[in-house]
Amino acid sequence: MASLSQFLLFFSFLFCLKNTFPVLGFQSNFALFPVAKDAATLQYVARISHGAPLGSTDLVVDLGGSFLWMDCNSGHVSSSYRLISSCSVNCSRAKFHDLGSTSCLLNTNCYVSPYNGVTGSTSVGELVEDVIAVDSVDPSDVGQSTTVDHFLFACAPTFHLQGLASGAKGMMGLGKASISLPSQLSSSIGHPQKFSVCLSSSTGVLLTGSGDTVFGTKIARSLAYTPLITKQNDYLINVQSIKINGRRLAVHEQGKLEAKLSTVVPYTTMVSSVYAIFSKAYVEAATKMNMTRVETVAPFGLCFSSKGPLVPEIDLVLQSEMVKWRIQGRNSMVKVSEESMCLGFLDGGLEQSSPIVIGGLQMEDNLLEFDIGSSMLGFSSSLLLKETTCSSSLQDSKLKQFI
Repeated sequence: MASLSQFLLFFSFLFCLKNTFPVLGFQSNFALFPVAKDAATLQYVARISHGAPLGSTDLVVDLGGSFLWMDCNSGHVSSSYRLISSCSVNCSRAKFHDLGSTSCLLNTNCYVSPYNGVTGSTSVGELVEDVIAVDSVDPSDVGQSTTVDHFLFACAPTFHLQGLASGAKGMMGLGKASISLPSQLSSSIGHPQKFSVCLSSSTGVLLTGSGDTVFGTKIARSLAYTPLITKQNDYLINVQSIKINGRRLAVHEQGKLEAKLSTVVPYTTMVSSVYAIFSKAYVEAATKMNMTRVETVAPFGLCFSSKGPLVPEIDLVLQSEMVKWRIQGRNSMVKVSEESMCLGFLDGGLEQSSPIVIGGLQMEDNLLEFDIGSSMLGFSSSLLLKETTCSSSLQDSKLKQFI
């Protein structure tokens, strides 16, 4: 965690970036959070500054999380947070999708159910509000710190931190719920209802609002778009077919292939029936490319000699043959030793909730724009093919020194 801690020291001074610029006559805003990958757990960790006195807390990023939750009794303890009443509008907002928990009793606190996306466990937590820091940045200098008041999150018990990266005190939920981080910042700051993630094997970025100015017009305009599906708070896309080196696999017989996007799953997983077809076709393609299979290393199912520069290309064909999410090279293979590498696609078992769960490795160095307002997902495929990465694609040289 040494590199992670060093990277996140940036937040002792700057929690998030807010930049305002004119777009077609109105003001568009964004808030930017550098994200570090924890080498031990392969989780993605961001940091927020909050409370009084102002302090920082590390949180594991969860694409499907309903809201931000943390252990309020360890690490930074704020004296300014306020408990929310069970009969308040904010309590109703927090429980909008929780039909079984809408009771209201006067003079009682609002209890919600923080979800640990890593372990799959749920606990009971109190809904609170506090201030979070938002530091203004312009092209020439760092401005004075401002705050977003009445930011809602949940206080969870300490045992609920099980499975999280060392030092992390909770999770940052990015789901569609009205009190998720993107939803609250959109309402309070007034930026568009969208957010972007650009993850990396070391450092990446989470950005709420419009990211054109940050990533540059060239990259932003190169995004392909596909309909974005939301179920509860998860984000999914429809996969019409899968191709390996241009050959279409016979997975359509397995029914509709919905693919969930997840930042808490390190590698893409497939339901067993789909994985069986996929792995067989991959071995055939690898054999034709003279790749040599070697002994497998857990948790992987297929491993190969690392000699040779090329590996099969994987295409997730979306709404048409013209719209493909291409996965290759570093986004498909995991180096496990100097001599061997393993395919970063795993058998998810018979009862996986979605036929495909796209994991963190496959999303790295791929700019993903979640446009909640229009229910569309923009994706760049690998930025490595454009000779850039998530960290180096940031335009502002003042930010590059921190990313």
